[in-house]
Amino acid sequence: MSLDADLIVERRRLRRALTKWRVAAVLAAAAAIGALVVGLDGPGFVEKRQAHIARIPITGLIRADRERLKMIEEVAKSGAKAVIVAIDSPGGTVTGSDSLHTAIRRLAEKRPVVALVEGMAASGAYAAALGADEIIAGRNSIVGSVGVIVQFPNVSGLLDSVGVKVEEVKSTPLKAAPSAFVPTSPEARQALQSVVDDSYAWFKDLVKTRRSLDDSLAQTVSSGRVWTGAQALELKLVDRLGDQEAAVAWLAETHGIDKTLPVRDWQASRSATDEIRLSTRVLAWLAEAAGWPVLAQNLRTEASALSTTLDGVLAVWHPPAGQ
Repeated sequence: MSLDADLIVERRRLRRALTKWRVAAVLAAAAAIGALVVGLDGPGFVEKRQAHIARIPITGLIRADRERLKMIEEVAKSGAKAVIVAIDSPGGTVTGSDSLHTAIRRLAEKRPVVALVEGMAASGAYAAALGADEIIAGRNSIVGSVGVIVQFPNVSGLLDSVGVKVEEVKSTPLKAAPSAFVPTSPEARQALQSVVDDSYAWFKDLVKTRRSLDDSLAQTVSSGRVWTGAQALELKLVDRLGDQEAAVAWLAETHGIDKTLPVRDWQASRSATDEIRLSTRVLAWLAEAAGWPVLAQNLRTEASALSTTLDGVLAVWHPPAGQ
């Protein structure tokens, strides 16, 4: 065998060995990072059993979240003597908000619960706050937006301008209505309005009952607008103004909770989709570091495709575009 042939064989052998080591390094790094991520979720077993005040953060858009509901059930079985539900959320889906409210009410039957509006408790997030025994808000927190909404795009005009028509065959006129591809019919709009009205009636009744409001005040606070914490106090949407220190003081005054107990954050385990998204991003970074740019780009594309959307009837607040 010639010297050149020997060199070619040797290079191929080294290349295969290098590839194996790269794959092993990527897998080892992914496993290590995965173990670290899992270890960062919530307080440890020993801390959960010790006496403390549990702090449950409610942030971002609220949606159906089985892991968070499971975590709330675990708080009731832990060493937590009381609970602070710290809220900074514009709301979310009606179903998710309703489920969260119900879970907090069940928790309140076993532990004293105070809701603390740290930044915003609007729409569905305020519905969640109504599950607590007491609601405390910051002076300039955003509170309210009692109402529901259904939003959907309509691109039929755009399709007409480019000469595209979407045809469909369906069982009944209201099946899959509304559609982004055709103008919304009066019947479809009426059907959606009935859904919105029913959810809105649930929300208004919840506010009226939980806050012990008369009909006139209940109508005022259910206008769909938001209020500052100070305004919400005058309207009886919150019980007092303050921060976490005020929440702990209320627990001590009304339930005899030891103010020196540590306040510990509880975090729900990540959903399967969140875990896959995180793992995919980690693998993309490792693939880039290993010199596989094409694989890295494909992994990033997959991670972006896993974005969660909010569908259906929403109880959510956001400022108008441009503000």
